[in-house]
Amino acid sequence: MDRTKTLAAGAAGVVVVALLVAVLAPGALSAPRSATQPGSVDIADTTIQPQAVGGQTAALQINSTLRHRGNPSPNVAVRLRAIDTESGLLETTQRVEVAELADDREQTVPATLSVAREGGYRIETVVYQNGQRVDTGRQEVRGLAALIPEYARTPIQFADETTLPPLGVSVQEATESQATLDITTQLINRGSVQSDDVEVSVITRQADSNLVADRDTADVATIDPGRTTGTTMTVSVPNNYNYYVDGVLKKDGVVVDTTRTAVNLNPSERIAVNETKRSVELEVSDFERERQPDTDGEQTETAGESGSSTPGFGVPIAVLALLIGGLLARRRTA
Repeated sequence: MDRTKTLAAGAAGVVVVALLVAVLAPGALSAPRSATQPGSVDIADTTIQPQAVGGQTAALQINSTLRHRGNPSPNVAVRLRAIDTESGLLETTQRVEVAELADDREQTVPATLSVAREGGYRIETVVYQNGQRVDTGRQEVRGLAALIPEYARTPIQFADETTLPPLGVSVQEATESQATLDITTQLINRGSVQSDDVEVSVITRQADSNLVADRDTADVATIDPGRTTGTTMTVSVPNNYNYYVDGVLKKDGVVVDTTRTAVNLNPSERIAVNETKRSVELEVSDFERERQPDTDGEQTETAGESGSSTPGFGVPIAVLALLIGGLLARRRTA
């Protein structure tokens, strides 16, 4: 047989075999995947809790739990943003650099955002890997005004029971022009220890003019946990008028609780206190992610990585096969 034809036939046979391998096993002729490619990182969950609370601001501790799978992942960072839910304006932001993540595990990344102690905020958590955004989540916190500053915290409050009103008023003495009133405040210790040093004041305001008619202040005796005590003060006001009586509880000069009642001394007209109260409570919404992890894709990708540990034929091997085929064909015709 002609030598040229024999070489051509051998080369063609090797090429056909290589093409069949490429079709039946697509990864056989490709270069093996790098075993050092970083693994995947996403957000498993976040939690928000108040930390330090001041008169104007509140520090929120945000714990972001990152979930890592696959090879070690360097250059991971978490960016946190607090956005006002009413105005949409950015209140504050913080970026936390994370050490290299390794192994299939979760790691909590703590951070603190300081925001104004009012309204609510949308907390956005963004995870970066090698400068690229890989996951985003958000959570809302509302009712920050309900947080009590540390300097104003005390277990002592005005009692608010149906049978025991916080302010009780009785007429001690009355003339045609003047009335002397005894006002008893009922205070309760809702804590587990004895009360702090607090003082209580009562202020009487004429209902029509809102002018202060009289006031009195008294120190509160020690109140045991779970107990209620009454403190009586005396005020003198012009008779035949109606009054609002405000009770003010203070700790170290800071107002910690207030209450109000009405006193009707005008027989032809009566007033009442508006008892409608708007309750404000701290609320934290559930954590929401923009992207759900593609578990099936990650498992397939991981399987591909483990399979690549045994390298395929590769392009150099295919070329070498062509050369060997040619040499064998030449030897047979020799």
